[in-house]
Amino acid sequence: MSLVKIVSYPFYRFKVSWQSDRQYESIDDVKLIVLLNHTSLYEALFVRLASFRYLWKMARHFLIPVADVTTQRPMVGFFFHALLPGIVSISRKRDDSWQKFLSKVNDDAIVAILPEGRMRRHDGKDKHGKPMSVRTGVADIVDELEGGSILFVYSGGLHHIQIPGQRFPKLFRTIKVNMELVNVDEYKQALHHTDARKRKTAYVKDIQSRLEQQLPYCEQQPYNNLKD
Repeated sequence: MSLVKIVSYPFYRFKVSWQSDRQYESIDDVKLIVLLNHTSLYEALFVRLASFRYLWKMARHFLIPVADVTTQRPMVGFFFHALLPGIVSISRKRDDSWQKFLSKVNDDAIVAILPEGRMRRHDGKDKHGKPMSVRTGVADIVDELEGGSILFVYSGGLHHIQIPGQRFPKLFRTIKVNMELVNVDEYKQALHHTDARKRKTAYVKDIQSRLEQQLPYCEQQPYNNLKD
């Protein structure tokens, strides 16, 4: 991950807007990173936003669920495993792979997730033509957490760098991103319900609203230029 941070410096610039009072100085207690607006496999570039100290910590404790159909692709799978430690392959079938992943979420873990579970295409929808929506997996993770912070990373999109299906990325681009730090215990208390299903539904609805309302506008994303 440190290699990605170093190598990407000459080619990409980040324009960051913080949505919370706590910012970089409070990153060390982050237990969950929620990256919203999944548009490209090149989102590994977002490691640029972390300090080298935090990247070293991530190297020891990082966990990220990735669909097995992605990790099993020869070049893509090699790329992910080489650059991102802690990848856990998740099956889309009804098996125990998700529960095995959740069992790894402990007090030391730093978990990252792209909660939509699939990439936004050039028309703003997924590859099946359906609107982007937050899936329930992120709610399972939030329910496991105690203490620390959640870092919401609101991506303006990376289609100006690489649209799914394109072979090579474009260089010398600016990436827009909003970021927000939220205390885990305060977040869970605000959405608390004694019924687990209703509690998790509340988490999903909240994160869906963040997906719809908190993304920075990037005019270079093709889906932002489509007529209604």
